[in-house]
Amino acid sequence: MSEVSRSGDPRIVAIANQKGGVGKTTTAINLAAAMVEEGMRVLLVDLDPQGNASTGLGVEADERDHTTYDLLVEEAELSQCIRETDLEDLCIIPATVDLSSADIELFSNEKRSFLLHDALRQPAMGEYDWDYILIDCPPSLNLLTVNAMVAAHSVLIPLQSEFFALEGLSQLMLTIREVRQAANPDLRIEGVVLTMYDRRNNLSQQVEQDARDNLGDLVFRTKIPRNVRVSEAPSYAMPVLNYDPGSLGAKAYRQLAGEIIGNHEDVAAE
Repeated sequence: MSEVSRSGDPRIVAIANQKGGVGKTTTAINLAAAMVEEGMRVLLVDLDPQGNASTGLGVEADERDHTTYDLLVEEAELSQCIRETDLEDLCIIPATVDLSSADIELFSNEKRSFLLHDALRQPAMGEYDWDYILIDCPPSLNLLTVNAMVAAHSVLIPLQSEFFALEGLSQLMLTIREVRQAANPDLRIEGVVLTMYDRRNNLSQQVEQDARDNLGDLVFRTKIPRNVRVSEAPSYAMPVLNYDPGSLGAKAYRQLAGEIIGNHEDVAAE
């Protein structure tokens, strides 16, 4: 287990890719659970109107009284929106379909791109002592995703090990560059993690090679395998680390968490 430091503000990581079905929400849930296993206190912000991260952590739709919609649109207090999960030290701000109208409702707000940034820096944040805040973004480059990037220190990009995987990545990189220029100059790319990887499949290996050739050290060493246990876990409203702790998927997410935490510790030590 890593040595845990409680000093300083939480590290905020947006998990984003405008393509759907790349394992974004699965990565958000299981990375959060793996970080908790490493002794971290984690808040997961569900910013996807589908609310799958909320469902995957056992927060039923009729239990979501205050959500990310309330946090952004209604300017609700942080304490009203945070929900505990069955995992100690892992909390969530859930989402509902109401969030799908946020782009339209916030269009006339002058601070529309900074709402999540400001919400996650309310004075009450100091009471929670989070080490990490992970933001599960919607599968689009809309105002919600921009809010996540303005609020975050870095962006983690899940990349599916499938044909055309790298297509569309240039648009995501362009959005990150534009957010840097306009609102968050310190935003960086946390890294690219290959998901649904099948080492027996030549295509997966080719996608990995292409990603490493084009992106170099931005690609994590860890690869998330295509694993039936990872797919089954959400139907039991739990991370795969709890559903089947010894599965290949659980081991991979532990490895990814270790890689990310280790990178941050190395930077802090410099």
